[in-house]
Amino acid sequence: MMRRFAWLALAGMLLIAPAMAQTGFTPRDESPEEFAAGAGRDETFYACTACHGFRLVAQQGMTRAQWEDSINLMIRRHNMPPLDDKDRERVLTYLETAYPPRAPAGRGGWVNPFAK
Repeated sequence: MMRRFAWLALAGMLLIAPAMAQTGFTPRDESPEEFAAGAGRDETFYACTACHGFRLVAQQGMTRAQWEDSINLMIRRHNMPPLDDKDRERVLTYLETAYPPRAPAGRGGWVNPFAK
């Protein structure tokens, strides 16, 4: 009986060990220079790639209010460290300028799930 328990415990640890070993996102081979030039590009790139690839950000195309909602969501639900006022303004200005809203998606086209 004790051996069976030991084997079950070992099997359970082996199943959850890979999930526990993941410490976070590691940006792929992206660099700020690959994205739209502008004031705040580097700050925005590094703030976002702490958790996910920047291509995800560059694909969004939102208004300033939508970008702000997205940042608030990341802080509230995904533990993004809040940006100080100066950095937040710089990041929002960059996103608003570099990745503004795109033309509405056609029938069955892509729709931004984060845009309200």
